[in-house]
Amino acid sequence: MTTNEFTLVFRRRFSMAHRLIAGDSLKCSVPHGHNEFVSIKLEAMTPQPLDGAANMVESFARAKKSWHSWIDGHVDHAFQLSHRDPLIGYFREHEPEKLAFLLITPGDPTTEALAACMMAKANALFAAEGSPLRCVEVEIEETPTNTVIFRGAPEHHLDASYLGRPGTPWWLRGDMTINDL
Repeated sequence: MTTNEFTLVFRRRFSMAHRLIAGDSLKCSVPHGHNEFVSIKLEAMTPQPLDGAANMVESFARAKKSWHSWIDGHVDHAFQLSHRDPLIGYFREHEPEKLAFLLITPGDPTTEALAACMMAKANALFAAEGSPLRCVEVEIEETPTNTVIFRGAPEHHLDASYLGRPGTPWWLRGDMTINDL
């Protein structure tokens, strides 16, 4: 039997809001939203031979179950904020029941930062399930004219020191979290 290499691609749509506070775009510093599409490309960590029966690296249902659950149940309609954003203090003081809906990134919640966080989170979810798959690419279409594609090592781009305490940041945990609040 020969070994074949395959890439699985899953695409999901989600709505979000964010604001950017560190850059020079006045327009993006005001909370605003997008309807985004995210695609993840998955490959087996080791080449998987087709077995002449099921002929799958992993069933689509199993491969996308936790990823779709995380996007649909936690990322969709989340408010994405920088860990430095003063709005976090507002939510802590006035609307603590909404803290679970804040997706917190190290620095501004740009599409680039989100793509790196999503790749790390996908890989944490797959590892927690014992899946043979790993995410090798994340593509996020922020608008019909703006898309970010991330390939590589998310840990080279995400600074976990923002936690200010020991612990594993949310994007490295194989759970459904979107922040460390």
